[in-house]
Amino acid sequence: MLDRKLSDKTWPIALLPLGTANNIAQTLNVEGSTEEIIQSWHHTHVKAFDVGRISGLPKADFFLESLGYGIFPYLIKKMKKIEKEEDRTPEEEMKTALETLYEIIFSYEPKQCFLTIDGVDHSGKFLMTEVMNTKLIGPNLFLSPHGDPGDGEFEVIMIPEKDKEKLAAYISGKLKGVESTYTFQQFKAKQITINWEGTHMHVDDQIIKIDKGVEIEIELRKGLLEFMVPDKEGVI
Repeated sequence: MLDRKLSDKTWPIALLPLGTANNIAQTLNVEGSTEEIIQSWHHTHVKAFDVGRISGLPKADFFLESLGYGIFPYLIKKMKKIEKEEDRTPEEEMKTALETLYEIIFSYEPKQCFLTIDGVDHSGKFLMTEVMNTKLIGPNLFLSPHGDPGDGEFEVIMIPEKDKEKLAAYISGKLKGVESTYTFQQFKAKQITINWEGTHMHVDDQIIKIDKGVEIEIELRKGLLEFMVPDKEGVI
């Protein structure tokens, strides 16, 4: 699908959010029971969905939700170990992920990130750097609450060490059931080059080990996918 021509016929994706976090579904406002969602397909419109094309990684060449470095890859790595140890409900898994992330925030050392966004240098030391296409990542973290996966632009989120307490407060609030809106440093982007000092990154929910000094390039492929999204006046 990444290599298809723009003139090629495409079919919209009908999404059933049966996972744990369902970040794509929440971004697209696809919600309700399975039966309600299926019924809503009679009252839908088609939503364009951008895709990130990656150059420089042998194990991944695209992403739908996000790509990033820093504390989030370590969260995924730790959660994969926890998941192997015991079965948990989706609610328990989300709570455990938030608790684990809270601990990581205070133990992780910021890393140097050489970052170019649409030709402008934004390099610095960060706890995490995320290139986001959806509003949420991981355990429903609204790091880009105003993001739109069909607007032809990514949101690049950068969290420096000085925002450590701010991020921790956001996670603490979520653990208490409070969903506050936190605004972190972010930029709109279409073309991105990243070189991270660390050795791990994530592409969506996949952990990838990288060599130091590896530079990757990200290009936005506008509207490569299409999703069926319920109309406001529809069933949902």
